[in-house]
Amino acid sequence: MNTNQVTITKGFVWLIGAGPGAADLITIRGLRALEGAEAVVYDELANSDLLQHCAAGCELHAVGKRAGRHNASQGEINSLLVSLAQAGRKVVRLKGGDPLVFGRAGEEIEALRAAGLPYEIVPGVTAATAAASVAGLPLTHRDFSSAVVFVTGHQCAANTGGLDWAALARLKATLCFYMGVRRLPEIVHNLFQHGMLGTTPLALISQATLPAQKITITTLAEAASIPAEAIAAPALVVIGEVVRVSDFAQQVPELADRTKAE
Repeated sequence: MNTNQVTITKGFVWLIGAGPGAADLITIRGLRALEGAEAVVYDELANSDLLQHCAAGCELHAVGKRAGRHNASQGEINSLLVSLAQAGRKVVRLKGGDPLVFGRAGEEIEALRAAGLPYEIVPGVTAATAAASVAGLPLTHRDFSSAVVFVTGHQCAANTGGLDWAALARLKATLCFYMGVRRLPEIVHNLFQHGMLGTTPLALISQATLPAQKITITTLAEAASIPAEAIAAPALVVIGEVVRVSDFAQQVPELADRTKAE
């Protein structure tokens, strides 16, 4: 639902993607909605500097989620959005990255629809494209990959049954694992088990677009030995031949020669 088609005379909710980390990567539309908000419900991955744009008197509700730490359940967040909008407030739901990519916006939209409340989705730069950009890594390349797959790391355990590892291993696509660092040994094991070569390039990109960002380029075979605690969250795992194109891959002898992918 777009605000250009709606006269806002009652509560309204904007579901806004704050971008991957750096505060200035939010869209202009998202920033304007944030400036006019009467209540902001924000995640931990949304840059806190953005809250400085809120008007005086704006209600701030922290509902962040990190591995092992949840300030609020998804049901509680849904109820909060509905109650704020039903009270007539202009509400911003501020999420890291893009709200429609592993952001649970779908569940919040369903709650707003059920309550008969108007809303608008404001897209944001998602982690995969942001992490790829800081690494100089094209997610697609006509010589290496014509497909990209976004995968949630939360379903990477072998016993979840949620992923078709054989299909992922044979796709010859760029695989982007969100929230996958803690599951990296399982990701490597499952791809190995289904035929992916150990020489396949892999990038670990931590805190993309922030001053503390760290980029590690390696291979699938070597990645399993990297301890999860050595990679600061949030981090993205990118696997595929396109990693060879990254500027940082030139520092890894076995990946620098692009002809090895042929």
